Amino acid sequence: MSQSALPPLYLASTSPYRKQLLAKLTPHFTTIKPDTDETPLPDEDATALVRRLARSKAQAVATTLQAGLVIGADQVAVFNGRIIGKPHTVENAIAQLQQFSGHSVTFLTGLALINAASGHCQLAVEPYTVSFRSLSDTEIIAYVEREQPLDCAGSFKSEGLGISLFTAMRGDDPNSLIGLPLIRLLHLLRNEGINLLTTSR
Repeated sequence: MSQSALPPLYLASTSPYRKQLLAKLTPHFTTIKPDTDETPLPDEDATALVRRLARSKAQAVATTLQAGLVIGADQVAVFNGRIIGKPHTVENAIAQLQQFSGHSVTFLTGLALINAASGHCQLAVEPYTVSFRSLSDTEIIAYVEREQPLDCAGSFKSEGLGISLFTAMRGDDPNSLIGLPLIRLLHLLRNEGINLLTTSR
């Protein structure tokens, strides 16, 4: 059985988490930082925001290329109808987790795949919901001190000790919670004729 060749693959992100996830599928990709303004538009809801930013990130890289497939992604957390950003400080991380205690938070991950040669763009938004158990302030402070999740929307790392904060996780792909829905990405790649199970490098 002959194998098709993998075209150049680009990740329009400098996120170490997305890079680690994509590396689970293939080591053959290049990361490029997209030049993208991530400011939400007036009255833009969370779904529209992550779709737009995922596409903008991929497009920013695709326009610099003659060929190849470009992956863009963006993620926000939504709690009580409000978009929750990255905490950036210990104090904000503690405050976020105190808010979430005993409640559920939905993460929306926008995903774009652009064929730089044809300009064809595929878009998807993957939801994933986590339910937090009732957390004591002592637990919250200890968690933030141990994992320092300051660059993570929602103030936790589900791939680490953050799992200890939850009672349940609901969604099609736990990878989407980390920032890159691999099941959906593989589907978009197959739409472009790329099956990583039968593709050679």
